[in-house]
Amino acid sequence: CALPIYYRSNNKMSGDLQSEKVKDIHQDLIDRCRNNDRIAQMKLYDLYYRAVYNSIYRMVKDPMEAEDLMQDAFLSAFTSMTSFRSESSFGTWIKRIAINKSLNALQKKSPEFLDIPDSAIPEMSENDDKTHQKFSIEEIKEEIEHLPEGYRVVLNLHLIEGMDHDEIGQILNIKPVSSRSQYMRARKKLVMNLTDKNHARQA
Repeated sequence: CALPIYYRSNNKMSGDLQSEKVKDIHQDLIDRCRNNDRIAQMKLYDLYYRAVYNSIYRMVKDPMEAEDLMQDAFLSAFTSMTSFRSESSFGTWIKRIAINKSLNALQKKSPEFLDIPDSAIPEMSENDDKTHQKFSIEEIKEEIEHLPEGYRVVLNLHLIEGMDHDEIGQILNIKPVSSRSQYMRARKKLVMNLTDKNHARQA
């Protein structure tokens, strides 16, 4: 099964976290965490740490840094549980914290990581746009990891995390139209790379 380049999750910030219904199932744990119950904190951690780690790793691409940021995200969440109002699931909330920390880490290393020239990116042909059909979801995700940070971040937020451009604009502090533009440039670059890989396969 291939992941269409235009695909994104139908659930807000769904990624590989559990569904929104989970917030009702785990409400007891959340309430206990508000009272600094260490056992409840550990149970919530066990439920979500893999998904949170994966989201962070897709951003920073460094296992050690992803581990540190994951721990920091959970620490921030557990120390501010009183501000969690259950307007979304705990999974969505912790994921937003994790993504913010990932972006802050990227900006510290490269303040202009979103500024990528598009002069080297050609227009896509109809055949190029169908290239994704020849690759599996995992192959496309792997190719996204090889993109420059600015492209990788926007593609991950839109395609993998399921965020719309208003959300991306808010979290990156850019206008939604800038998010759309960056996404289209990133998509073109991804398709171009996949096209090159497909030609190499056929050679």
